Amino acid sequence: MANHLKNENSPYLQQHADNPVDWYPWGEKAFEKARKENKAIFLSIGYSSCHWCHVMEHESFQDEKTAKILNKHFVSIKVDREERPDIDKHFQDVYQLMNGRPGGWPTSIFLTDDLKPFYSATYIPDEPKYGMMSFTSLLEVIADKYKNEKEVLVNEADKILNHLNPKEDKIQATKLDDSIVGRLIDQSKQLFDNQHGGFNKAPKFPQASTLSLLIDLYQITGDKEPLNMALLSLSSMAKGGLRDLVDGGFCRYSTDNDWLVPHFEKMTYDNALLSCVYIKAYHASHNDFYKEVAFETLDFMLEKMSEERLFYSASDADTEGEEGKYFVYTYEKALKSFAKAGIPEETHKKLAKALHISKEGNFEGKNIVRVNDPKSIDIPYYKEAIAALKKRRVDKRIYPFIDKKVIVSWNAMMITALFKASRVDSKYLKPAMKSLDKLLSTMYINSQLFHSTLIGKEPKIHAFLEDYAFLAEALIEAYESTLDEVYLITATKLVNASIEKYYEHGKWKFSRGEFETNADIYDTSYPSSVSTMLNVLYSISSLVDIVYKKFVFKTLEIYSYDVMRQPISTPKMSRMVIRYLKDDIIIKAQEKNLKDHITDIDTLPYPFTLIKSDTNDGFMICNSNSCFGHERDFEGVKTILEKR
Repeated sequence: MANHLKNENSPYLQQHADNPVDWYPWGEKAFEKARKENKAIFLSIGYSSCHWCHVMEHESFQDEKTAKILNKHFVSIKVDREERPDIDKHFQDVYQLMNGRPGGWPTSIFLTDDLKPFYSATYIPDEPKYGMMSFTSLLEVIADKYKNEKEVLVNEADKILNHLNPKEDKIQATKLDDSIVGRLIDQSKQLFDNQHGGFNKAPKFPQASTLSLLIDLYQITGDKEPLNMALLSLSSMAKGGLRDLVDGGFCRYSTDNDWLVPHFEKMTYDNALLSCVYIKAYHASHNDFYKEVAFETLDFMLEKMSEERLFYSASDADTEGEEGKYFVYTYEKALKSFAKAGIPEETHKKLAKALHISKEGNFEGKNIVRVNDPKSIDIPYYKEAIAALKKRRVDKRIYPFIDKKVIVSWNAMMITALFKASRVDSKYLKPAMKSLDKLLSTMYINSQLFHSTLIGKEPKIHAFLEDYAFLAEALIEAYESTLDEVYLITATKLVNASIEKYYEHGKWKFSRGEFETNADIYDTSYPSSVSTMLNVLYSISSLVDIVYKKFVFKTLEIYSYDVMRQPISTPKMSRMVIRYLKDDIIIKAQEKNLKDHITDIDTLPYPFTLIKSDTNDGFMICNSNSCFGHERDFEGVKTILEKR
């Protein structure tokens, strides 16, 4: 029997529509029931491709006995964190405040009937383990306390909310200067995994914005150490595991240090951001390998994760209730696939070994396909083997569930990646333009931007700061790639609307309305919406009107202490500081005679370009306002910049 989620558009909510738990979507109907019946609210936040969300559903939400307890003592609400990032952000802040560490998904929050949080957790097991009581035992304890000690719970909830929303907001400011560059390099080295690349220990996330910043630091300083850290990371991530060598595309994160065993969900934002970083690595290294990985990733997204020129949000980690089932191979089935493909039998064992396929397996007795050196694959019959393994997937397996939700910010990231790729290979220009035009016509209606929808459905959820920021950034990329001023005009309109909606004395809100949440400067799964908006504002200030620069300066001033103290935690914001200080930094780079390290326009952060003389060894680094270097023909440079 369907519950109250049956009419929801979200694929994640639809996954729970037939649970015996009497789920409600977030809204007044659920709140009214809680007040009327004096019941606590159980709020569960997750997303469709989340492995541990599936585990908790299978163990608890599909269980009749657990559902009976929930239905008797609680009003249960399900939220798709991708559809409602404002709700998710608010309760992630609640979780961190209550537990002293970042949360995750599923997020499990218990609230009073007037929406005050008093207990929080993530995944809760159905039996006592991991130092936790069982979910049913926890429900019984909370139900008893809510009935007999509600006042105590309310008081605790009030304390949490007071900490979450302090009346006085102290601001510490410090000087922004180019010492941030050395600090970034030092902090990167401290966190860097010198053996496998990436940062910190497992679970390891790609951290695309940090890798992108490292390449920028090389381009600015000529110091090859940041570049080498980025290239080692990108090469290691491409070996197989985090990167799917068979279908293409990257998974969300690795559960081990050497990028072998991922959670197998593939997110649109990861693949968009990593495509951009691999393209940047290609420009910096001139190694075609990085370009090929970027193009393979984009092709995967265009083939498997798009419809009507719009991109889906994610594909699942699980198939038929088993994590990774679609992706992994037994030794016997892999060799059988080689034989069917006509690969000579005498090469099978050697080929399997080269692909890390063994009888013992490298993942729960089965095998994730992997190579030792993805930059130089010298394996006989490699392409034929990959094609054979792909054919087995197509012929014998069920493709993971795809969440077909269209999210503006994530689509914009993909479109940005396509435009960047188009400046390397023009075949990506039309897909980029058509996707951008489709996104605008679908989600930007009568000057009102929306956040998400399903293809063919009318969007209902209004946009958040991240949607304005990433879409405006994609429009700037479109303008750079085409010089079509319509894109620039639209970007300016979005920027103006976002300032009006979300800007307040140097600080930015992520959302307004039901949940007024502050926007973060820290890059988490993807770059912060604040730093992205500042990047756009700075571009608009150069291209349209310098007045926009004041919003950049005021924001950087307010967050200066946090950024200068720990710049590695805010990589895109740190890049924005460097961009703001670019004149001094570029002049110092020039004084160090770095012209041999700077070879073309793509090795400099926008809006710089390099002008080299055809008749002498002079060179200039220029933006739309000025040039630095051996000036030989300044009028000629101005003409080139105007054409650009």
